[in-house]
Amino acid sequence: MAKAHKPSRGSSGGSKSSSRNASKPLKKKSLGTPPPPQRGGVELVDPRVQAQLKLYDEALALFHQQKFARAKQELEKVLEGPSKEFADRARMHLKIAEQRMKPTSEQNPRSAEEHYQRGVAMMNIGRWDDARESLIKARKAAPKADHIHYAFAALDCLTGEADSAMANLKVAIELRAENRYHARNDEDFAFLQEDPRFTELLYPEKDGSA
Repeated sequence: MAKAHKPSRGSSGGSKSSSRNASKPLKKKSLGTPPPPQRGGVELVDPRVQAQLKLYDEALALFHQQKFARAKQELEKVLEGPSKEFADRARMHLKIAEQRMKPTSEQNPRSAEEHYQRGVAMMNIGRWDDARESLIKARKAAPKADHIHYAFAALDCLTGEADSAMANLKVAIELRAENRYHARNDEDFAFLQEDPRFTELLYPEKDGSA
């Protein structure tokens, strides 16, 4: 007859296990403070760090576009931010940018292409007079090279010479029609965006002269 009492013990044991199971989820209530958002191990809670990160990303984009002069300016701003981690990364890219800004043919360029490369290098670091001198030599050595006339037009834009820029760009397009499409998306020609002659030259189909 004692066996008849076993189910009651089983039921009481079941109630104990169910009570233990019911108590387990209670432990999950003690959730700790979630970790702050990070980028490469750097906490991004401080809005100044977020601003520094934005500058760093913009500088890297310019760096990868090989616009080293502008990348250098942005990287120098990153150095002023509060995060040492981002400052160290910016310092590394800054050294690389400065190295790549040095013209490879600084010493006695001879061919038209060498003068052209040096001229572009001078443009990238804002040495307009040196750039013009090199491009003049390049154009003299290769008067039919469209990319030299195109670079000359870009330099003219950067130095505010609208008439000369239009003349050089026109020659570059006459020598190679594809330069028309390159100029449409080239930020170096922003100076001419409001000039109706620039629109007519780049979009001849609008006035039916294509």
